[in-house]
Amino acid sequence: MSASLRFVVEPGKTRLGWIGTGVMGCSMCSHLQIAGYQVTVFNRTRAKAQPLLDAGATWADTPKDVARASDVIFTMVGFPRDVQEVYFGPSGLLAGLKFGGVAVDMTTTSPSLAADIARRAAQRGAFAVDAPVSGGDLGARNAALSIMCGGDADIIGGVAPLLNLLGTNVTRQGGPGAGQHAKLCNQIVIAGTMIGVCESLLYAAKAGLDPAAVLGAITKGAAGSWSLENLAPRILKGDFAPGFMIDHFVKDMGIALEECRRLSLTLPGLELVEKLYRQAQEMGFGQNGTQALYLALEKLGS
Repeated sequence: MSASLRFVVEPGKTRLGWIGTGVMGCSMCSHLQIAGYQVTVFNRTRAKAQPLLDAGATWADTPKDVARASDVIFTMVGFPRDVQEVYFGPSGLLAGLKFGGVAVDMTTTSPSLAADIARRAAQRGAFAVDAPVSGGDLGARNAALSIMCGGDADIIGGVAPLLNLLGTNVTRQGGPGAGQHAKLCNQIVIAGTMIGVCESLLYAAKAGLDPAAVLGAITKGAAGSWSLENLAPRILKGDFAPGFMIDHFVKDMGIALEECRRLSLTLPGLELVEKLYRQAQEMGFGQNGTQALYLALEKLGS
């Protein structure tokens, strides 16, 4: 279906829905509230949505109820199975999505699932955009996310003013599923970067150097990266709380490897890092941030 329906988002007129108020989702939704939009929210654990409710959001009992009350609905959940639960079924978002409504899934999930959601939305005379993000908890809190979109160009353009409230780099990558493919590219880079960050700091400590001094030296050189600037300092402080959980990162790498098999592509670096992160899960670090790979490598090397 072509995007024959044009719309303009406007505070006070455009009704928004938000499903998924976890580490990142709550902060992201709050930016829309601050901009003056009325939001209807749902989360499996209501307590996690309480800050948004206290700020004036309306609670809904199901994703279907969110969709019925909204013109544009955002979803930010954890795993592909969570996306399926939110979108499909009698109480799912698609069951309540109105003609001309737009669903924007910001979860990192499989490209094929994103395409399926778009197809089902089109059958209802509605639209779906896959718009996964990069930037972690800091990016979510600071409205500084990078947002990779897949879907109809006109619809993405229509919701762009909302996405611009959440991030500083909003790009369209192509049709349905293309945003998810781009996010997998992002995760492949991060996988390689994180093992370098953690091994570098371990080497510095073993060599008798001051890791903080080493970090100060290499961050602004050719080794510089977002992970080095934002996650390495957390490691040095012993802060392994999740900005982005290892469990979710393993999920993302698994999706990327599944796509590689479909594309007849071999990425040995990604395969190695995914194996190491699975070992970190087995050691009990799954609920920690991705920087906790440092702890797993430390154990493996001891």
